[in-house]
Amino acid sequence: MSQPPIADYALVGNTFTAALVSRDGSIDWCCLPHFDSPAVFCRLLDERIGGCFRLGPATAGRCERRYLDGSAVLVTRWETADGVAQLTDFMPAPDLLPHDLPPYGDGHAYFSVLRRVEGLQGRVALELVFKPTFDFARQAARLALVPGGCRADAGQESLHLALAPEVPLQVRDGAVCGRLDVPAGATVWVVMSHGRAGMAGQGPKAWEQSLQDTLGQWAAWDALNRYAGPYAGAVTLSARVLKLLTFAPGGSIVAAPTTSLPEASGGTRNWDYRFCWLRDASLMLGALMSVGHEYAADRFFQWLTRLWEPDRRIQIMYRLDGAERLPEAVLEHLAGYRSARPVRIGNGAANQVQLDIYGHLLDAAHVYLENRGAQVRPALARVLAHLANEAARRWRQPDQGIWETRSAPAHHVSSKLMCWVALDRALRLTAAGRIVGDTAWWRRERDAVARVLHEDGFNAAVGAYTQVLGGRSLDASVLMMPIVGFMPASDARMRSTVQRISEQLMHRGLVWRYRSDDGLEGDEGAFVICSFWLVENLALQGSVVEARALFEHVLSFANDLGLLSEEIDPGSGQLLGNYPQGYTHLALIRSALAIGRAEAGVRAAACPSAAPPKA
Repeated sequence: MSQPPIADYALVGNTFTAALVSRDGSIDWCCLPHFDSPAVFCRLLDERIGGCFRLGPATAGRCERRYLDGSAVLVTRWETADGVAQLTDFMPAPDLLPHDLPPYGDGHAYFSVLRRVEGLQGRVALELVFKPTFDFARQAARLALVPGGCRADAGQESLHLALAPEVPLQVRDGAVCGRLDVPAGATVWVVMSHGRAGMAGQGPKAWEQSLQDTLGQWAAWDALNRYAGPYAGAVTLSARVLKLLTFAPGGSIVAAPTTSLPEASGGTRNWDYRFCWLRDASLMLGALMSVGHEYAADRFFQWLTRLWEPDRRIQIMYRLDGAERLPEAVLEHLAGYRSARPVRIGNGAANQVQLDIYGHLLDAAHVYLENRGAQVRPALARVLAHLANEAARRWRQPDQGIWETRSAPAHHVSSKLMCWVALDRALRLTAAGRIVGDTAWWRRERDAVARVLHEDGFNAAVGAYTQVLGGRSLDASVLMMPIVGFMPASDARMRSTVQRISEQLMHRGLVWRYRSDDGLEGDEGAFVICSFWLVENLALQGSVVEARALFEHVLSFANDLGLLSEEIDPGSGQLLGNYPQGYTHLALIRSALAIGRAEAGVRAAACPSAAPPKA
């Protein structure tokens, strides 16, 4: 069987780790016990040796999927010639609300995947294939049948599989296989646990209770959502994706749950995103806070405070437990998703200089503290003042920029912009009495950054703000200028920039991040966040009809569940890159909010009596 398109996969998770489930019921990707642990199923990256956990129909049929009641519980319904069956997949959820959670490494109850099959009509034959391939298929699994299921071991790792009612199983070609004939009215549970027997050592009553508890946790979390604007379904789904990318034991946030899904078909731009980028995390927090989940920032800023040391430079990314070393390695034995090689784990970009992180962190902290209305903890105040000092001290330096290019450092306009944001937000925080610092210095440097951006960042001959100071190449990241409040979207230079980017970086309604040399081989798709940045700019300009049209065009590429990846191939419309991508879903939320605000402004202008009174 050839590997399914990326869009065929659904996400199941519980803020400890996640799994990707195909339309035919195959878990082809899962890292246990955490997002950044080695994969125990990685058929996604090698269909021959990667391993999977399939529970699906023996014959082809119609498939429909949905998430149950605003949760991360996946329901897949198959209609075959013989009948109808329904599979419910979930991982037990911890307390999703802002309370104390287990420390990093704990939580054995959550290292499980529970699968419940229900016969709805006729009699449906399902196939079970349990083929774990530990450590990215670098360790052979020892399989043993035991009463009620099987066990797989490799080194210090183990997986337990339990079935109720019991089903005959056999070991064949490195996998445990079985057949389930499910008549109408019957229920079969298949439960897998990592490490201790955990949930697999219990039984149907406990498994059913776990399902109800998990649904209850998601209902309580969803009740905090306060968004009621345009595209509410897509926004709430995206917020759920962002929640699933948060890491409960420590408070960090993973950029995406996968590694090495290519940015072009068969390409070489294949990166590991199973870590916490400070930029991505800050932007995701901003999106979550905007729809009612302010508490999401509590644990993140606690995590950030714990890892910071005064004499140590803050990295752009960390492992989920705060560890600094992310050595990049190539897994030569894996063929890659649809032959896209190399397959990488770790990420060498961790050692890059990317000056924009100061602005993203301080912007998120400003929103967090303003929304909370509480005094900042002294340790966090020191971290935030340090970030502002670093921005003031280093903004004149070149860096690798937001896109982590592997060419020589340059003076990226977006990096200077976010240093301006860092200093601007630091000044706001000091004015509110939340942090203490050299405000005169911060103000001088902030104003100096602004002068440089206007004088050297805008190229009159090109008619746009460019990728680097004094350059000619375009870069979609400059679309952040009005979004972060540096300048109004109505400014003539910004309007011209939007026009140039639309003309030169857009293809078939999707926006590339840039088209200049970045020191890497191969091509890539259109970055989805860039298209959403353009939506925001159009909304800020008051071009609501155009903003809606572009938003809906981008949304049309989502899969049947509403999930989007990092990039899209403008030619084929295929999803590309790691999936689902936090960057993409946070930008979807921001764009919908911008459209809602723009439409409210149009209504207020059309009916002045509807406008709120001025303070």
